[in-house]
Amino acid sequence: MYGRDPWGGPLEINTADSATDDDRSRNLNDFDRAALSRPLDETQQSWLLGPGEQKKKKYVDLGCIIVSRKIFVWTVGIILAAGFLAGLITLIVKTVPRHHRPHPPPDNYTVALNKALMFFNAQKSGKLPKHNNVTWRGNSCMNDGKSDSSSVIKDLVGGYYDAGDAIKFNFPKSFAMTMLSWSVIEYSAKYEAAGELNHVKDLIKWGTDYFLKTFNSSADTIGSIAAQVGVGDTSGGPTPNDHYCWMRPEDIDYPRPVYECHSCSDLGAEMAAALASASIVFKDNKAYSQKLVHGARTLFKFARDQRGRYSAGAADAGIFYNSTSYWDEFVWGAAWLYYATGNNSYLQLATTPGLAKHAGAFWGGPDYGVFSWDNKLAGAQLLLSRLRLFLSPGYPYEEILSTFHNQTSIVMCSYLPYFTSFNRTKGGLIQLNHGRPQPLQYVVNAAFLATLFSDYLAAADTPGWYCGPNFYSTDVLRKFAETQIDYILGKNPKGMSYVVGFGNHYPKHVHHRGASIPKNKINYNCKGGWKWRDSSKPNPNTIVGAMVAGPDKHDGFHDVRTNYNYTEPTIAGNAGLVAALVALSGEKTVGIDKNTMFSAVPPMFPTPPPPPAPWKP
Repeated sequence: MYGRDPWGGPLEINTADSATDDDRSRNLNDFDRAALSRPLDETQQSWLLGPGEQKKKKYVDLGCIIVSRKIFVWTVGIILAAGFLAGLITLIVKTVPRHHRPHPPPDNYTVALNKALMFFNAQKSGKLPKHNNVTWRGNSCMNDGKSDSSSVIKDLVGGYYDAGDAIKFNFPKSFAMTMLSWSVIEYSAKYEAAGELNHVKDLIKWGTDYFLKTFNSSADTIGSIAAQVGVGDTSGGPTPNDHYCWMRPEDIDYPRPVYECHSCSDLGAEMAAALASASIVFKDNKAYSQKLVHGARTLFKFARDQRGRYSAGAADAGIFYNSTSYWDEFVWGAAWLYYATGNNSYLQLATTPGLAKHAGAFWGGPDYGVFSWDNKLAGAQLLLSRLRLFLSPGYPYEEILSTFHNQTSIVMCSYLPYFTSFNRTKGGLIQLNHGRPQPLQYVVNAAFLATLFSDYLAAADTPGWYCGPNFYSTDVLRKFAETQIDYILGKNPKGMSYVVGFGNHYPKHVHHRGASIPKNKINYNCKGGWKWRDSSKPNPNTIVGAMVAGPDKHDGFHDVRTNYNYTEPTIAGNAGLVAALVALSGEKTVGIDKNTMFSAVPPMFPTPPPPPAPWKP
């Protein structure tokens, strides 16, 4: 059969095509099996399979990277599990009680240091800060300066009381502040470790703020200094004063005279040393540091221009704090001013052979090497030896600095038990004041110098020094210092700690007005406090950290309030104690700060010239 093709050709109809539907279906199935016998790509499969029958993708497209779906699922699962685990651990840590391993207890020197600094809080005069931490003290002597009509300076409120009385002596007080500053400059890391750096700096500032009141600190040239407030000479009769009366400082109602000096080289140079050393302590407070430096310059100029001993014309000073010379203060003050300013003129003065000769640097004597509020030569020589050890300035200073270094070595030798320069008690206390009363103030100063010299040598990689032909390790010096301080802290025949509040057995009848009179809202007048002075009962107030005068040359000690040679503390003595304690405290490996002392010192040699320009043919 033929039909017409719409495209113009014949259309042939095959009779075979007229098969039944079943046959046609079988043919299609056979065709499908043949087609599917070869693999199809994903696109082809999507044509054949419905939307619900599409295979799950094996990969996940994250935009910047395509990863296997299996890896992706495992990764997300691990992250979620880790987050859950971390949260669970954190919850457990925060809810379960903590059991910290206790820190090792501080060593005895650190414990004693914390207490020794508190003594200065108890000695403060004027309007006390809010957190003075001495409950039985209050504001006192708020009219100092004003009550003396002859005084040029009307505001002398503040500062520190010297000892067990209420007198303010600038000479020993300025030495005490210099000692505190020196110890901070050398051992600030140890103060920080003991938690006392801010405290000791506050104590220094309390002293230097007062010193700035005692003269015209804004001027370049001055003619006088307020040297003392209060009076202690009782030879004139029963006139109320700071020694005749036994009163709490808060109750003082009698007039307190001011003693001014016009020719006091020793006092002026020592106060200059106090301000200059403190300026290094406060170098980060630029304005205050510069104020201290300016005051130090003014005081030192006054000391050099108007020669004389401050105690020569002052009855009280001559009795209680007599100065034997001012030449040692010239060396001492000039050295500190050099370190504070970097001005070579001060170094030239400090290293002038004539000055050192007058100070006694080249001759011995029974008190040679005894460092105290009166004689600063041993300290000045060590201070200048520091310059030679670490900076080696060379000519023209080397000769005299070498002499100071040698003299310092000799002083250190004299402290050792192998030599007979100084006797010792049976209990081992060195007798630097040759058996005279109140020995401990000299012992603590020597312990500080010995430890410091030992640390200087260690910092200079020097294992020791020579005493004649014999070589001694620096450990020997440190051992000397430790045995002396240990004696003071209780390792003595009496088993007595001479630092109040340290240990269980210490003096209970300290010669101190404020500590011996109860704070009971009763105002005891001049003679009213005598019953507390003469009482055999222990002091009602514990003056924590006070180092008393000490035992006699036989290791004997009488805990009697009226005997000041045994039981009276002083700020000069406690300053030396603080310095020695901080030097010995903490880890032995933590030595001195080599660089802070030289923060204002310029390079000792001129800067080398720049290299020549490259050669051009």
